[in-house]
Amino acid sequence: MAAGSFLNVCMDRLPEEQSIIKPPSHCPVCNRKLGPLDLVPVLSYLWLRGRCRYCRAPIPVRLSAVEMVTGLLFAFLYLRFGITMELGVYIVFTSLLIVIFVTDLEHQLVLDKITFPGMGFALLAALLLPGPGILKVLLGGGIGLAAMALPFLVYRRGMGLGDVKLGALIGLMTGYPVVITALLMAVISGGLFAAFLLIFKISRRDDAVPFATFLTTATVVSLFWGQEIWRWYLNLY
Repeated sequence: MAAGSFLNVCMDRLPEEQSIIKPPSHCPVCNRKLGPLDLVPVLSYLWLRGRCRYCRAPIPVRLSAVEMVTGLLFAFLYLRFGITMELGVYIVFTSLLIVIFVTDLEHQLVLDKITFPGMGFALLAALLLPGPGILKVLLGGGIGLAAMALPFLVYRRGMGLGDVKLGALIGLMTGYPVVITALLMAVISGGLFAAFLLIFKISRRDDAVPFATFLTTATVVSLFWGQEIWRWYLNLY
């Protein structure tokens, strides 16, 4: 969960072009520096009843939600991989995807300072770890890039360039053919969600949908069960 606290710092500061190292954690309303008892993941939020200890300003629920989700995902990764190099790689992958999910949801941004280092790390991981291999990873990156670039070129209002770069990152993380699984799940879930919003008049047709949230969620699922989903899909035919 402590890792979730750091991810929250990234989500808050990176979109604002701020350092993630300094200043130390503080209340954004009263600017008081937070002490150790204010920073215990989840428990501090519950103990303080969701408010700053000093000025009583409300603390966003998102902070505790990210801490809990990160803790659960990291526990799952540990149970799946144990203390191995794969554990470290998938912790980094998962952390990047969580940050992208929230920054797109809150700011409609997919930041280059996250996707570009992520691409480099994914290529390094492909060289060091057993798995699909560097050729399939590069092919996956090309498929992800092309699949996201096409709708961006055809209808630019419907997708941002950050989504295109995210497509390449997803392909490098998952490799071929799992990248196809991730993209299909993202398109289907995103389309169903957009249709739900339109049918119940929650949003209008020209309202933006944070598509990176569906891409990242589908990628997390595909990283662990993508091969099984892909084989199931092929067996349908």
